[in-house]
Amino acid sequence: MAKYALIWTDTFARTARGFLKKHPDLTGVLGDVLKQLEIDPHVPRLKLHKLQGKHGDKYAVSLTYSYRIILLLQINRGQVVLLDIGSHDKVY
Repeated sequence: MAKYALIWTDTFARTARGFLKKHPDLTGVLGDVLKQLEIDPHVPRLKLHKLQGKHGDKYAVSLTYSYRIILLLQINRGQVVLLDIGSHDKVY
């Protein structure tokens, strides 16, 4: 069922652990978003968008209104490379 492989960078793994310690109530939401990224990162619920400026090669998806996941989308390789997670101000 999964079309994309999720690649966890060391930075994402570390920041995700810290993020979930501060926001344990979002554990289920993060799990749902990661599952959806494996199936179809373009689903409207995720609000996938390409970043600009110094982050022009990256994309972001919404975890909640306040929190984002930054990633690289490699469609030709079937990979979603997870880079960072946090508040809008922190990850941009």
